[in-house]
Amino acid sequence: MENKKNKKIKIHNGKIITPEKIIDNGCIILSDGKIVGIEQGNHEIDACVEYDAKGNYIAPGFIDIHTHGAGGSDFMDCTVEDCLTIAKTHMKHGTTLLYPTTLASDNKELFDFLDVYDKVKNQQEGASFGGLHLEGPYFAYAFRGAQDPKYLRDPLPVEYMKILERSKDIVRWSIAPELPGALSFGDVLTERSILPSIAHTDAVYEDIVEAVKHGFTHITHFYSCMNGITRRNAFRYAGCIEAGYLLDEITIELITDGIHVTAPLMKLALKNKGSDKIALITDSMRAAGTSDNKSILGSRKKGQEVLVEDGVAKMPDKQSFAGSIATADRLVRNMYQMGGATVEEAVKMMSDVPAKIMGCDHYKGKLKKNYDADIVVFDSNITVKNVFINGILKI
Repeated sequence: MENKKNKKIKIHNGKIITPEKIIDNGCIILSDGKIVGIEQGNHEIDACVEYDAKGNYIAPGFIDIHTHGAGGSDFMDCTVEDCLTIAKTHMKHGTTLLYPTTLASDNKELFDFLDVYDKVKNQQEGASFGGLHLEGPYFAYAFRGAQDPKYLRDPLPVEYMKILERSKDIVRWSIAPELPGALSFGDVLTERSILPSIAHTDAVYEDIVEAVKHGFTHITHFYSCMNGITRRNAFRYAGCIEAGYLLDEITIELITDGIHVTAPLMKLALKNKGSDKIALITDSMRAAGTSDNKSILGSRKKGQEVLVEDGVAKMPDKQSFAGSIATADRLVRNMYQMGGATVEEAVKMMSDVPAKIMGCDHYKGKLKKNYDADIVVFDSNITVKNVFINGILKI
């Protein structure tokens, strides 16, 4: 379902969530893929296509900076078809921009995906792709989570430089900063305008303070696969979680599915970091957007079989999670209904803040004149009704 390109579009009779306030009974005008006006009331526009928001919220499209899959597909399946399935599935839940995320693997599988992404990165069938997020393989074994341990290793220039030379689409790399060579790697990434992100780490506060000096200003799936207060040789140390709260330079991301991050932890993060420093992420695996009760974490060929129950993926022994099955609308709903955020704050954490973290906030993540016309319309229960990407009605 798409409107004709280059024709002016008016979305009216909605509550428009702008950076400053909610505009009741507002209308937003789009042209050539951009927002060209935001007004209160229903202004007459000659020769335009009109959409009635029916009193629902009109918000910036959701931006997911950490997702592995959805709709039965994983990016590590390394096919164009699977990439499109993921983009279309997440779009149905309000995501207009996403960052395909890998996991720890061998380099052949990684290079296969880099080649596939190069073919599909400009697709327009679903949520747009913003660049690649590599998660691993440079992680602490003790905090590997569901990452396959046989692929974990320390960062070596002879390896990571080959990867960086293979693709210019990498925009973020999640790493344990305490590993040998990780800080130098952070410098290399920062020089290339790639975000080094702290993840799957045994680092303590002092390690994180040092890592920030080397560009590590973001923490991947906060609370998951990292230290809190810990003891070493009888002495107590603040961990990565405490560092995330104490260091103002750091932004964090939360999987607010209500399981990885429960309501009290949502409230604690919001109270300590504020909505300006938190991004909501799905960190979803292939079972997101499906009713599957069994699935595969990672690629179909080399991935691990997992169970899906209680609204989350679990390892077969049920001793650890194997990834989220959340979609963006669920994250916003939970942060609003469970986490103590206002609807404006919850939306900001799924749009404006992710855009800032990824450096595209000068044209994405807000309903503002001259910004990209990426828009989601949803009701009071955060149920998605319409999605526009670059001014084109998709749902």
